[in-house]
Amino acid sequence: MQPKSYTLAELARELEAELEGDPEYRITGINALKQAGPCEAAFIANSRFRTQLADSRAGVVILKADWRSETATNKLVMDNPYLGFARLTQLFDSRRPALPGVHPSVQIGADTRVPESACIGANVVLGEDVVLGENVVIGANTVVGDGSAIGDRTELRANVTVYHGVTIGRDGIVHSGAVIGADGFGFAPDQNQWHKIHQLGGVVIGDRVEIGACTTIDRGALGDTEIADGVKIDNLVMIAHNVRVGKNTAIAGQVGIAGSSTVGENCTIAGQVGIAGHVSIADGVHFTGKSLVSGDVSEPGAYSSGTPLAPTTEWRRNAVRFRQLDALAARVKKLEKHSKTD
Repeated sequence: MQPKSYTLAELARELEAELEGDPEYRITGINALKQAGPCEAAFIANSRFRTQLADSRAGVVILKADWRSETATNKLVMDNPYLGFARLTQLFDSRRPALPGVHPSVQIGADTRVPESACIGANVVLGEDVVLGENVVIGANTVVGDGSAIGDRTELRANVTVYHGVTIGRDGIVHSGAVIGADGFGFAPDQNQWHKIHQLGGVVIGDRVEIGACTTIDRGALGDTEIADGVKIDNLVMIAHNVRVGKNTAIAGQVGIAGSSTVGENCTIAGQVGIAGHVSIADGVHFTGKSLVSGDVSEPGAYSSGTPLAPTTEWRRNAVRFRQLDALAARVKKLEKHSKTD
């Protein structure tokens, strides 16, 4: 595969940026601002790294207009340099393009049609009545269950499992090890035994959704689990049965969302956040890492609940005080009552 190379004029067009410098100067890669060399592009989106601008050896830097005077190198000026970096990574992506074709080892069930534009890898299993859109890419060892549908240009990477009755929209990516449509965790107790509740719903995933490696999205018990357009889900996330996630919400690694909860649009959920079942989250809510969400959140804004790191001796003292809060509150209430009578 030939190394990729672009002139600054070409990059300016692709990034929709204002070029300050030599339009014929050629860039062959991307690197961090401090490490970039003369043939590499770098970017700066955070003012904390402005001190690195003057000494950067990058061939071109993507930056805001206010910072253009702080470096003598070529510049691609944008209001949102981080967006420019994202577009740049697309240009320099080293993955080989998927070519249409079906590997001879693929197993295809009855009434499943594979478009000529699809790329189906080795040992893929497609169940019965599967619907594949145009230019779908399905990686090696992936299984797509009966009656499922995959939209145009969506890619399932290697070793993905899509159960029966799952719908995935267009232009999505599902990374390796993800499981879509497994049974929700439903059991009815009786006489010291658990009786399985069969999960009769499915999973409906919208367009432009990215699902990280080893993430699980369970099918609904009655009705579907729903992931709306533009949602981004990190690795190792657990989304339980009948959860609904609104448009353009981003969910970081190791988040767990319990059954029948609803998360609004344009939310961000940081790593290791836990959301209890049957909870409703408004649009525009942002949870910081390790927060425990045990009730409804009806107003947009940032919310936190995790205990911050502290030296062990200090943390132990605070943990003791935390257990004393109820008694301390009772004492304060008693003191306030006495002060009013005095």
